[in-house]
Amino acid sequence: MDMATATGARADLRAYEEAIRLSPAELVSRLREDLGAKLVAYLGSVTETRAVRQWAEGTRAPSNEVINRLRTTYQISALLRQRDTASVVQAWFQGMNPQLDDVAPARLLREGDLKNVGPRVLAAARAFAAAG
Repeated sequence: MDMATATGARADLRAYEEAIRLSPAELVSRLREDLGAKLVAYLGSVTETRAVRQWAEGTRAPSNEVINRLRTTYQISALLRQRDTASVVQAWFQGMNPQLDDVAPARLLREGDLKNVGPRVLAAARAFAAAG
């Protein structure tokens, strides 16, 4: 294994561990910092950013399905943030992605079955980070 692969694997593992260990409120707070409240609301299937603020404050709890989706989103976001700025990561989530049949990663994560789309979106993020 070359050094770049080893470094990428460690970054990937670190992003995964953070995503799993963060409390739901910490998870939402960090996602809100990196992606913005509107994108987090979209990914969380809520229509207003007030819900995102309440999740971050711990005064309201998202469903387990939403938490799982946000953990996957955080893992991907943390992986991308190791190489790029928050604005690039936001654009990556919202842009048409050629590796995902020109569908935005955020849309796939929101609308798809996480068991199926999660690994595909993560693979596209890994490829983007490696090309960076």
